[in-house]
Amino acid sequence: MRAATMPGGVSAIVSGRKPATTTARTATTTTTTTTARVARAGRRDRGATLVSARRGAGVDARVNDGTERRARCVRARAGEGEPKAVVRAPRPAYTPGVISDPNYVRVFDTTLRDGEQSPGATLTSKEKLDIATSLAKLGVDIIEAGFPIASPDDLEAVRGIAKKVGNEVYEDGYVPVICGLSRANKKDIDAAWEGVRHALRPRIHTFIATSPIHMESKLRKTPDEVVEIAVNAVKYARSLGCEDVEFSPEDAGRSDPEFLYRILSAVVEAGATTLNIPDTVGICLPEEFGQLIAGIKANVKGIEGAVISTHCQNDLGLSTANSLAGVANGARQVECTINGIGERAGNASLEEVAMSIYMRGQSRLMGAYTGINPVYIYPISQMVKTYSGMAIQPHKAIVGANAFAHESGIHQDGMLKNKLTYEIIAPEQIGYFRGEDDCGVVMGKHSGRHALSSKLKQLGIPLEGAQLDEVFNRFKLVAETKLGGVNDDELLAIVRDGESVQDPAWSLETVQVVCGTTGLPTATVRMQAADGTTHVSAVVGTGPVDAAFKAIDAVVGLDVVLTEYRVTAVTKGINSLAETTISIKPREGAEQKLGSDVFKTNLQTGETAVRSFTATGADTDIVVSSARAYVIALNRIVEYVTKSYVQEEVAVSR
Repeated sequence: MRAATMPGGVSAIVSGRKPATTTARTATTTTTTTTARVARAGRRDRGATLVSARRGAGVDARVNDGTERRARCVRARAGEGEPKAVVRAPRPAYTPGVISDPNYVRVFDTTLRDGEQSPGATLTSKEKLDIATSLAKLGVDIIEAGFPIASPDDLEAVRGIAKKVGNEVYEDGYVPVICGLSRANKKDIDAAWEGVRHALRPRIHTFIATSPIHMESKLRKTPDEVVEIAVNAVKYARSLGCEDVEFSPEDAGRSDPEFLYRILSAVVEAGATTLNIPDTVGICLPEEFGQLIAGIKANVKGIEGAVISTHCQNDLGLSTANSLAGVANGARQVECTINGIGERAGNASLEEVAMSIYMRGQSRLMGAYTGINPVYIYPISQMVKTYSGMAIQPHKAIVGANAFAHESGIHQDGMLKNKLTYEIIAPEQIGYFRGEDDCGVVMGKHSGRHALSSKLKQLGIPLEGAQLDEVFNRFKLVAETKLGGVNDDELLAIVRDGESVQDPAWSLETVQVVCGTTGLPTATVRMQAADGTTHVSAVVGTGPVDAAFKAIDAVVGLDVVLTEYRVTAVTKGINSLAETTISIKPREGAEQKLGSDVFKTNLQTGETAVRSFTATGADTDIVVSSARAYVIALNRIVEYVTKSYVQEEVAVSR
């Protein structure tokens, strides 16, 4: 990152990278340096920006670690840490089909569409809006908000994101493009346009398969028919008033290159502004995929009026490598997801692609750069993990638990002498803070609301109003029962523990269990309904958690089955906070009563399946964290079901 002097002498961090010969087009930036300087108390950005610039091939120019820690301690002890706004990475003005700077690479995030197609992943409308808001902070150029034709809830979620996130213009003029996916037919395209048209920059993304196996076995269409369908789809999308249309030849990785040149030339002539090249089944090798992109750039007529994009699946573990190979050969848009979630083995990971370009784009990718603000990577990674229920493997690049951990004695010796020996990225750059330097400031039961607010802002999670009040109340409950204070990881777990639906049907007030080697495990719960009435239930189970879940079921009245139950310690030690993740779905036979929104459609096969609903709870008590997670998951189901059914079931439970 580069340190930039703001008006008044306040230092901020430019969170992206431009070629060394290009001047940052940011109104507030007056000068740039190649080394971030240690912050004076109360005069710097958030702790996440206390890292320095990188230049060329990603050589780290971080300031002395000890000096950095002392500066952070001074600020923390002074009760400061109110961050100035992070100076956003500069980017060229957005124009469909054209990028004025040939080195700029647009980032297209499809977490809310392809990511949600992951088995077991279901996001509520509020969660989708939260993620979209965070993606805008991160600085992605395009947000694929969903597949509007899939269900009324999907359409409403896309519409909500377009109206809110798609109309929030940042001071630097940035506002994300809001995109909706559609198959190549009028009904899908109408739904997509209805969802995205409210955004300042709407885009329709339409697709049809082009590989021989897909055309013959799935579509039962001839190549000529496929070309005609694709052209008509693009023309129809443009006729609605959408000036930004993306076209994808599904399974391009197994398609005949000559046929690709033909159909892509035809859709460009019809008005397509972005040509997305998907390796749908993840079959390509990097050199092979790079050649495919180079061939498209050289052979598609009218390509100068369209942007070439990549969409790489991870079936062979090559999605990031293939995406970078595409960039090296002329692609100027990369499609990816947070944490790499998606169908089967997932998609290209946004954090991996973005940081690879950030670290090596100048020297190895012909000066390529993006508008991503890396300091928000870790917070949104944790948000997506929690909301989707998709765990991150510890050794996952960039955001895994072990990404900045060192156990080898040789490595530890090197790290103690100079962190550059084994770390090419400072964890603070992506918004992750190690617990090694708490500066003597402990968040505990005596910490106030302002201290919590400042700490959360340092962690990249600014909260205000009712959201802050809710987290503060949860924090105080945990802090009063936990010895040694609450560290950063536990604080983040408390934030993730919050309710994920706008108007929860039920809230858990108290849970009490009796269990042991004698007697039957019994749980008593007291819950409050949305109308303010209180309900109490006591039930016997096979264990304390089972009893608690059954007691909650007796009140709520939904017929569900538990499909996953996972408890992890947030930190090491007996005093650690417990984080419980559960997944539930309607019991077989009961799902028909819940309405169409509890089903999700697979875009590739057209098959429908019952959604799974995942939630996370955190507490020092495992039973309490489990009960909280269970209630949140039930509330997520309630948000999806028809109102008539909910009212009927609630009446029965009373």
